[in-house]
Amino acid sequence: MRVRACGINHVDIDMRNGSSRIPLELPVTLGMEFGGEIAEVGAGVTGWSVGDRVSPVFQIHCNACDMCALGEHHHCRNINMLGIQSPGGYAEYVAVPAWVLYRLPDGMSYEAAAAAQTSFCTALHALRTRAQMREGDWVLVNAAGSGVGTAAIQVARHLGGRVIASARTDEKLERARELGAEAVINYSRENITEAVRAATGGRGVDIVYESVGGEILRDSIDAMTTFGKLICIGCHAGEVEPVDFIHLFRNEWSLLGSARSRFGEIVESLDLVAQGKLTPVVHGVFPLAQAADAHRLMESRGHTGKILLAP
Repeated sequence: MRVRACGINHVDIDMRNGSSRIPLELPVTLGMEFGGEIAEVGAGVTGWSVGDRVSPVFQIHCNACDMCALGEHHHCRNINMLGIQSPGGYAEYVAVPAWVLYRLPDGMSYEAAAAAQTSFCTALHALRTRAQMREGDWVLVNAAGSGVGTAAIQVARHLGGRVIASARTDEKLERARELGAEAVINYSRENITEAVRAATGGRGVDIVYESVGGEILRDSIDAMTTFGKLICIGCHAGEVEPVDFIHLFRNEWSLLGSARSRFGEIVESLDLVAQGKLTPVVHGVFPLAQAADAHRLMESRGHTGKILLAP
């Protein structure tokens, strides 16, 4: 397929700088999620034609191992992800298996396809599957201005939740309000625990959607109500943190991890975007030749939503 737009994810930076802890076999072409059109059809492929508008599901599973048999495709023993184990979308052309292609409806842009998969499916799996979110739950979304944060606000609202968004700039928090957050916290000048208690009448939140780590993670644990759940999808500001287990067992809190999502949840996320029920927030689009500048922007945290490349 010819790539028309490709999303940048923080894991791209982690792989580039060596902090991802993902075994890599160099050279690696980055780019997990992208949209474009079919440029050539392989022998034996049916149902697809040159020119079809598509986006490949980035997470290719084997359908043969024990994890696949359980439906936990993201833990496939032979996982093959675009942009990691296979060449990804930082390129003009990419070869992908026909069975992972998602057909883009006429109203869905290449840019939306490139920004839709990893953020929305991660939030859907974390909130609904792992945290078992219920309608009416209070959800604290940290790093609310990031791609995963802007997606989590929308997914939480889609599932019937009430959202408190935290970020380090007022500009990002204003966007969070536009996406449906009822309350916002600027953690560059406010204490998350105190602000959450104030916003919920002293109760605390049912779920924390956490992707920051460090001090933000520690304060967020204390912001939970009884039986609260912290679901961690990343922790770039501090990956190893102490936990007060006295508070943990007395409040019956749960600390949960969440890694990507199942195959069906990725397709569901694309469907929800195609139906207009979820909308990717795109900060800007860089030419592929300026990928380094795009990475620097993400590292500076000066963006809101997703950053894309256009080969």
